[in-house]
Amino acid sequence: MHHKEIEDRLPWPMGRKRKEVIDGANQQLDMLVAILEGEGIDVRRPASVDHCIATKTPSWSVESQYGTACPRDVMITLGDMIFEANMAKRSRFFEYLPYRNVIRDLWTRDKTMLWKAMPKASFDSDCFDVGFWTREKTAGDCRYTLTEKEPIMEAADIIRCGKDIFIQKSLVTNDAAIEWLSRELGDKFRVHRMYFPQNLYPVHIDATFVPLRPGLCLTNPDRLPDKDSGKLWLDNDWKFIVAPQPVFEVPPPFCQCSKWLSMNLLSISPTKVIVEENEKPLHHLLEDNGFDVIDIPFRKVYEFGGALHCTTWDIRRNDSCKDYFPYQ
Repeated sequence: MHHKEIEDRLPWPMGRKRKEVIDGANQQLDMLVAILEGEGIDVRRPASVDHCIATKTPSWSVESQYGTACPRDVMITLGDMIFEANMAKRSRFFEYLPYRNVIRDLWTRDKTMLWKAMPKASFDSDCFDVGFWTREKTAGDCRYTLTEKEPIMEAADIIRCGKDIFIQKSLVTNDAAIEWLSRELGDKFRVHRMYFPQNLYPVHIDATFVPLRPGLCLTNPDRLPDKDSGKLWLDNDWKFIVAPQPVFEVPPPFCQCSKWLSMNLLSISPTKVIVEENEKPLHHLLEDNGFDVIDIPFRKVYEFGGALHCTTWDIRRNDSCKDYFPYQ
């Protein structure tokens, strides 16, 4: 039976996932850890948290939380700063907590490090536009699931290239958050908005537009940037290569993501990337563009909310905020 048919026939799973699902994902995560450590990378793991516990504030409650599979959604390193996003789902309200042991250790040892967190949103009902799910979707209509009552953002909507930061408005990032981030960073970074008009349900930029190394970016053929978004890159001699169609037309059941997790690769150097083992067309495209490609099975992790880029967060970056976009 087709994965989509299975998903349509079964109720959406709630609470703790089945042991075989957890064990399968952990096995593949452990393989990723082994590869990274083999490349000389120091791997840290988040604290263990029981996400089956309800979350409650004075104005709302949810029966369970989300998970700890996607640090990329919550955290981002910006120069000498570690920045915590405030997330866009009530179930993810406390998702920063499993990473606090890592952040606290880094902050204690490095006296120059800055540690910043977005203001926690109230997540009252007027933070959400419930009409989004029933109205007809058209390109150019940028009204998504969030209102502009408070800044709300997920860090996976941010790309950083040296001193430039690119961010998209999406189902989980609103205009108020982009404005908040721009003010907070001041003149340390240049903040640019990106828009992909073909994507009517935008969530996270790392399955849409993926810088691979200075001067080269992987683009999604179904979600191309508009002319204004692409101009800065092209004016600074960046080349776009178009990702091949994913090997699988749909992701595994209950994945919560699109088929374009195929693009959610992990760059570990300007010449080396890790991709899901089934994505052979992408593997060959990257090899043709000079990359050493490491294949790894990872589809069992998809049910937990993301792929290779989602499940990692580079806490230390050795670059010096180089200017890759001198012509602005």
